[in-house]
Amino acid sequence: MLAALATLGAIATAMLLGNPHAAAPALAPTIALRIIAFNDFHGHLEPGENSLPVPYPGDVGRSSPLRSGGAAYLATLIRELRAEAPNSLTISAGDLIGASPLISGLFFDEPTIAVMNAIGLDINAVGNHEFDRGATELQRVARGGCRAPMGGRISCPNGRAYPGAQFPILAANVTRGAQLLLPPADVREIDGVKVGIIGAVTRSTPAIVKPDGVAGLRFAAEAASINRVAAELRQQGVRTIIAVVHEGGETDGGFDACDNPRGAIFEIERELDRSIAVVLSGHTHRAYNCRIAGRPVTQAASFGRLVTVIDLVIDRASGMVVAQQTQAKNIPVPNGLTTDPSLNRMYPPLAPDPQVAAIVEDYRARAAPLASQPAGRLASEFDRIPSPGGDHALGRLIADAQLAATRSQGAVIALTNPSGIRTDLIPRTDQSVTYADVYAAQPFGNALITLTLTGAQLRSLLEQQFRAPERARILQPSHGLSYVWDPKRPVGARIVPDSLRLAGARIEAEHNYRVTVNDFLATGGDRFTILRDGTERSGGELDVDALTDYLRAESAIRPLVPDRQPRIRRVN
Repeated sequence: MLAALATLGAIATAMLLGNPHAAAPALAPTIALRIIAFNDFHGHLEPGENSLPVPYPGDVGRSSPLRSGGAAYLATLIRELRAEAPNSLTISAGDLIGASPLISGLFFDEPTIAVMNAIGLDINAVGNHEFDRGATELQRVARGGCRAPMGGRISCPNGRAYPGAQFPILAANVTRGAQLLLPPADVREIDGVKVGIIGAVTRSTPAIVKPDGVAGLRFAAEAASINRVAAELRQQGVRTIIAVVHEGGETDGGFDACDNPRGAIFEIERELDRSIAVVLSGHTHRAYNCRIAGRPVTQAASFGRLVTVIDLVIDRASGMVVAQQTQAKNIPVPNGLTTDPSLNRMYPPLAPDPQVAAIVEDYRARAAPLASQPAGRLASEFDRIPSPGGDHALGRLIADAQLAATRSQGAVIALTNPSGIRTDLIPRTDQSVTYADVYAAQPFGNALITLTLTGAQLRSLLEQQFRAPERARILQPSHGLSYVWDPKRPVGARIVPDSLRLAGARIEAEHNYRVTVNDFLATGGDRFTILRDGTERSGGELDVDALTDYLRAESAIRPLVPDRQPRIRRVN
């Protein structure tokens, strides 16, 4: 009896403490890892008017806009996608912040970081717009802390210290001297297997952000930088490697297709080491789901309208992805604002996440007094559809506003960059627009600079629009400036002789002209380097305020009508 009790006691002890001689449960030979990715969120916390073209149910070849996006809806979809997978990583491919609507931009994009902390974002690869306010401000956004107000923007509006990002911001190809500005990669252990994520940003960043904000930084080639870090990770035993590149391309087909892939990201992909299993991309705001030589290359549109889901199968023994078992898809983020029942049946609306919705509402309420201020009345939409010459209705309006704001400084011409105009200006049913609408169109808060150029310098400036023949970057001109350009003429001489005129009079090479641009252009942004040579500089108000003042004044009596007459003409 005692012996039997002793035996039972030993069995019970073994069950409680574990028998060192018992065989451990066999580990599964593979590990499932889900990647949930998005890109170019740009602080779009509210749904706004954002939509995504989707196939219309039962009508082959027809697409229809599905209202998509909004941080609270994005949070719900991410939570649901995580719940379906044993392991997951949520990754942003850059431009999380910058060029943001008022609800985020007014507070230095701290609201967007607060929302992403609540969502549980794991990693963000830096984008060019993260540098909009300079490298020092980017580092503050990452680490936390309040800053002084600037240009009407407010830090830490709730009186509490801003905590910073609770996720790493990566860049393998950005250096200051011999040192990397940001961590190049992040390694996560997933069910005992190491997974490496490498971030990189487009090497063109210095030309598309304020030059003084990135002074002293070097943006190296993306593929070479990623390959270098991938080799270092392999030496550490990392065999599953994901590249997150804020650079993109174009494809044809729908949001989950990949017809005729082209552009920078596909050139980068061809140079990447084959040890890299996945390429997540951004920057071009396109939606595609490609498989290039067996490797997924994806992008999820922009503004949180879409997410990419990639399900990886990792071989436990080798630590490498089983490529033939990888599945990828792009999924819309329907927010319930679509009124078409057929679309709602195919894309069931998501419920808003209450925690994220509360954060968004708090900042919406804080921004509301400024956001709701009337900014004028419009007879119809001022859009960004370019004329054959390259100027458009909204660009003409903004240039006219900037000229009006700086005439007291002698300005006779104003020019603005199309990349700084982020959305059309659309009136409500009562023909009104608000400060928030104007801010959405001009979100960078750039100051106006009036400077002196000779006629010869002005012509050289306009010729710089055509340095990349396949992608002219046409500056939007104020009223009175006109010219003709010919794409068949050589680069550097595309403006037709004697066509460059101001109020009908020929621009004379030796005469001086006072020209207004924003401070991004004035320091050589978008590679308009001639503007660095402008003399007698004087500062002005912010571009968004100049546009607001102009709209209020010009629409005080009757709604403002878009100027549909092109100021630039293209021949041949």
